[in-house]
Amino acid sequence: MSIATNAEVLKSLKLDAHPRVVIGAAPSDAVAISENPTTGQPIAGVKLDTAESYERTVAQSAEAFKQWRSVPAPARGQVVRAIGDELRKHKDALGALVSLEVGKIRSEGLGEVQETIDIADFAVGLSRQLHGLTMPSERPQHRLMEQWLPLGPIGVITAFNFPNAVWGWNAMLAAVCGDTTVWKPSLLAPLTAIATNAIADRVATEMGHPGVFSLVIGSDPVVGERMIADRRFPLISATGSCRMGKRVGQVVAERFGRCLLELGGNNALIVSASADLDLAAKAVVFGAVGTAGQRCTSTRRLIVHRSIARSFTETLVNAYKTIRLGDPLAEGTLVGPLVNAQAVEQYQHAIASAKDQGGTLLVGGKRASVPGLSGHFVEPAIIRAPASGKLPIASAETFAPILYVFEYDTLDEALAIQNGVDQGLSSAIFTNDLRESGRFLNPDGSGSDCGIANVNAGTSGAEIGGAFGGEKETGGGRESGSDSWKAYMRRQTITVNFGSSFALAQGIRFE
Repeated sequence: MSIATNAEVLKSLKLDAHPRVVIGAAPSDAVAISENPTTGQPIAGVKLDTAESYERTVAQSAEAFKQWRSVPAPARGQVVRAIGDELRKHKDALGALVSLEVGKIRSEGLGEVQETIDIADFAVGLSRQLHGLTMPSERPQHRLMEQWLPLGPIGVITAFNFPNAVWGWNAMLAAVCGDTTVWKPSLLAPLTAIATNAIADRVATEMGHPGVFSLVIGSDPVVGERMIADRRFPLISATGSCRMGKRVGQVVAERFGRCLLELGGNNALIVSASADLDLAAKAVVFGAVGTAGQRCTSTRRLIVHRSIARSFTETLVNAYKTIRLGDPLAEGTLVGPLVNAQAVEQYQHAIASAKDQGGTLLVGGKRASVPGLSGHFVEPAIIRAPASGKLPIASAETFAPILYVFEYDTLDEALAIQNGVDQGLSSAIFTNDLRESGRFLNPDGSGSDCGIANVNAGTSGAEIGGAFGGEKETGGGRESGSDSWKAYMRRQTITVNFGSSFALAQGIRFE
């Protein structure tokens, strides 16, 4: 499959006949254009929601919740199971659409859809395990326990870089928990959202449950601000920048709602003198250039022991020179384009700032020319920090394939560099020293301060079984596996007196 198959992909997913999709449309206040970043050309237009259509969608979702919450959780799980099966049937087309719309290479586009399939499978099992606790009561003939109840319609706001999977993390878990979902996708990737939501909605409707999965597409002033201020959403799950998260958190807190925030990452990878350097190099290259550096878990800072820093950096520079840029759907391409022209400008600004601050550009750092393509390609870059170790631009997250290299002498020094940024999503160390790995994962909390900490595995590529999320300005949210389902439910503590006496806790007497 190549970039020439835009029309085929749209047709296979029935987007060419979808009422929201307009082929050949011009941008306007009513229509957003989804652009192929590989070619710089439009794929299709998407009709935007108005205040009125937003209201209709949310009202329908709130009404559907009243019915959906009464469906037994295992039966809700069967609906999610059917959605996962349907996504399997359309995996190739959806994966190709992800590649067309955001520029991921083919394997990453397919992998993203597989992630939604995997979380659907996880949620099916979870639908029979929404356990509450039973606790001993201090009062005779009393039982103390808890149960978890559906929360309500969930507002899900997603970013462009994972236009399918992040919705899946939220929607599949929310569905088995008894919640409905209203999804606001990025305007940079609306076609993937339309296709994905249409599959989920069609399956649920055919099984007798319309309105469980809804979609609103629009600008922040018309849709976004309404959504985060809407009291009908007890939970807003938002993925995006720290700036966006601060706004969402403020507005939702003012109405005493809940937030699940997945925000910026500025992830570091430590390479110790004892590390398996071949393994570390592979992890660094994928973490830094995969998805063209546009993952929240991308490796942005490399912290290498001084004794191996120069030789290891040289290995990376040589590897970077072999990276194949190009059509993300073509065989052999390892790095596709950045998502749009603004991302290229941010990349160029970061490179210039690093040089001004004393950084040394070792490889890359320019716009890339790809024969036959006029998209937003850039050369993955490696920049060595000055001897002082001070490189302020490295403390900011730039969504681009830029890797900043720092040197260290002691592990405490390396951890101070790693933890010395505002974000706290993912972290990694490569070492064969048991004490170093133990220090990195110290249970007293003095090691990595991130929500994700890996030993001899890179910063990028989380599995769905573990909870995903970070600390500090990353927002503190947790999605996907483990007990992340609890964010989509409300806890109720229950006391049952099965005796005939009136008893109070703490020995209080009132007679």
